[in-house]
Amino acid sequence: MDEYSRFVDWDKMDVSAQSQDTKELSCTEFQELKQLARQGYWAKNHCLRAKVYHKLIGSIPCRTVTPDANVYRDIVVKIVGKRSSSSLPLPEFVDNSLVPTYCLNAEGIGAVRKIILCIANQFPDISFCPALPAVIALLLHYSKDEAECFEQVCRILACNDPSKRLIDQTFLAFESSCMTFGDLVNKYCQAAHKLMVAVSEDVLEVYSDWQRWLFGELPMAYIARVFDVFLVEGYKVLYRVALALLKFFHKVRAGQPMESDSIQQDIRAFVRDIAKSVSPERLLEKAFAIRLFSRKEIQLLQMANEKALQQKGITVKQKRQNVHLAVHAENFKSEIVSVKEMRDIWSWIPERFALCQPLLLFTTLEHGCSLSRFYSQSEGHEPTLLLIKTTAKEVCGAYLSTDWSERRRGGNKLSFFGTGECFVFRLQPEVERYEWVIIKHPELATAGPETENHSLPAASTLSSGSGPSEPSDRLSPFLSARHFNLPSKTASMFMAGSSECIIIGGGDGQALYLDADLNHGRTSHCNTFNNQPLCSENFQISVLEVWGFRD
Repeated sequence: MDEYSRFVDWDKMDVSAQSQDTKELSCTEFQELKQLARQGYWAKNHCLRAKVYHKLIGSIPCRTVTPDANVYRDIVVKIVGKRSSSSLPLPEFVDNSLVPTYCLNAEGIGAVRKIILCIANQFPDISFCPALPAVIALLLHYSKDEAECFEQVCRILACNDPSKRLIDQTFLAFESSCMTFGDLVNKYCQAAHKLMVAVSEDVLEVYSDWQRWLFGELPMAYIARVFDVFLVEGYKVLYRVALALLKFFHKVRAGQPMESDSIQQDIRAFVRDIAKSVSPERLLEKAFAIRLFSRKEIQLLQMANEKALQQKGITVKQKRQNVHLAVHAENFKSEIVSVKEMRDIWSWIPERFALCQPLLLFTTLEHGCSLSRFYSQSEGHEPTLLLIKTTAKEVCGAYLSTDWSERRRGGNKLSFFGTGECFVFRLQPEVERYEWVIIKHPELATAGPETENHSLPAASTLSSGSGPSEPSDRLSPFLSARHFNLPSKTASMFMAGSSECIIIGGGDGQALYLDADLNHGRTSHCNTFNNQPLCSENFQISVLEVWGFRD
């Protein structure tokens, strides 16, 4: 077909999808490249795609000493020797990951293993990189020989631009990306997340598969289209596509019985056979329709997750602690929720805190109904979980991202604080989680009048004084007011407290008001989004508990 066909088994490729039109790519402006990549400008011309890949990868800023094609020619014989390429052992850092064939011929399949071993020789600092075999197999399609492919992969691995993240090369980076993906699913794929929680014993383990969906299970025609955009736009594209895959899985499989006894296996099978239900163009269209957080905000979340893992000493691969271990039946006792219900709540919280165990800080049954005691027992803990059971057997609560001591910043004035990770929820009579309304519906971000009294404001117009500036070393910087392109008067407005009351609100129009005696409360419900209220409009509290997070 062309000079880049050496490793391709054209009998396995859809040649009809290939165009022989001679195209060139002359643009260098990022926005134009971005549009062309998303539109698939070079997707149907094998030779043009190869040239574009060379151009894009050649422009990646790299370390001063980056192995090139000549290095490969010098070392490959010494490393491989006379061994058959098909029998070459893979280094531990690929973690027994799939080595996809991607329509490669026998020479190409063997070349993947040879190149991996040579990269292991030249990059001793790589400790965990399960995506590497798939990246090499893909780039062999667009390389004249093994040495050229080796050089391209080395440039991707040696990228030294801190703002341009490409492939995870350590377990810490990989694991934090899995946690970050779980956080994004929690925000953007709530229906799919609800299904995962219902059918999986460990939802974090399901989400740890997200890179395998892309670099392993996704067919050649699909991953090539994803890689087109990835080389232009970077790592965020991978999150987008993985979220889109999960959305399609839920749409296609919702209401159907599982095909195996493992949701992980079902998702893998769906991705492998995705051509039966979704085209590459439709997949990308869905991915880019998601109003994902900015690259900076995702980077902040990634950093927070890495810090949480480092603080717990989780920097190398080990057995993942799942929700069943975090909320253990023998160590957990609540007068409001069961172990199963607490595990459901644990599946909603940010992944970095799902590593922790629940710690009871305050309960009205033991500490009484004093608001000052509530504050004294809760302060110094961040985040916290509030649980309420009413005399009518209703159960609701809130995940609160910020320490209650922040209320003092407003002096005697009731001022709001918190971050976009806060949410309210209901467990009885039905389970429902309510998103932070300003983030889910940015059109409501116009600042309303400041709340001067203690009446319960509607969640869509909650406002306060300027949100507190969070220190840069705070463990949970994600979605703090200063990282959002929103007015500060509306950005940090989820929780408020004074000596007279507590106000918690913002989730899809849901808000809670608790009196100082912690015996009575009331709710406010904005009907804009047709959600059922958290509980009765006016209610009496039977039991109130506050839980912290213990390492």
